[in-house]
Amino acid sequence: MRIVLALAAGGLFGAGLHISGMTDTGKVQGFLDFFGEWDVTLAFVMGGAIVPMAIAWRMVPGRAPLVGGTFTPAPDPALDRRLITGSVLFGIGWGLIGLCPGPAIASLSYGGWTGVLFLVAMLGGMMIAPAAALRLDKLGTQA
Repeated sequence: MRIVLALAAGGLFGAGLHISGMTDTGKVQGFLDFFGEWDVTLAFVMGGAIVPMAIAWRMVPGRAPLVGGTFTPAPDPALDRRLITGSVLFGIGWGLIGLCPGPAIASLSYGGWTGVLFLVAMLGGMMIAPAAALRLDKLGTQA
């Protein structure tokens, strides 16, 4: 049952990304072009995700998922070097390519070889990140 619900949720998420235009790199880059021809429509997509999630975080304490396990705790709101560095790198990649991890996976069904190349590069970066973080942490303690 849990796998079926996960598959349904993933399919719904992917369909939502496609319908909203989040898999269209031109639309995403238009959203990020504040001083050019700014396309504000993705702000509504993000708001449509942030508002329900904020409500869900408020409803979670004291509850358990219907299919077992536990809910992931709310993220730590502290701003640290790792969060800021990761956010900057994410933003650079998003601005250059016009995709982030969810839409990149959703676009594989029609993205051609460039979508596969992006996914391979993204997975490579995810594999390198822990080692790079450890190295940066060591450098930070030496200073």
